[in-house]
Amino acid sequence: MPSPELPVPAPVEPRPAGPLCVSCAEPAIVHWVRRLTDDELDEVRRVEADRRAEVLRLADPQLPAPVFPSLPSGEDFTRTVCSCGPHAITMDAAALVHASSCTAPNEADLPGCDCTPEPPPEAPIEPAAAPLPDHWVTGGT
Repeated sequence: MPSPELPVPAPVEPRPAGPLCVSCAEPAIVHWVRRLTDDELDEVRRVEADRRAEVLRLADPQLPAPVFPSLPSGEDFTRTVCSCGPHAITMDAAALVHASSCTAPNEADLPGCDCTPEPPPEAPIEPAAAPLPDHWVTGGT
């Protein structure tokens, strides 16, 4: 019995494998971070509270009950904002943590944003370099 002729499938345009720009859904080439909005933070806290409730439910009653730290705050998390080239903010601004209310990449404010980012962290004190054996150093014997 001969098999029926199947139609040739239409070519499918491949989708980008990486993140997409939050403004136009083009492939992202840069990113920066912002603090979570109140709704996003509420969701993180709800998930953590559910996780803790499950841990308590499954805990061995013959052992002391687990003790948890306080629920996470807004200072504990950031959200990545991805952008294509035309919707990118400046590199100096992208190096900072933005406010949860930051609307970047808002086209009206590009290449800046409408918030005051957090100041950069203080530079950490660099520990002294550990001496390496000669055969570990480029050009060593």
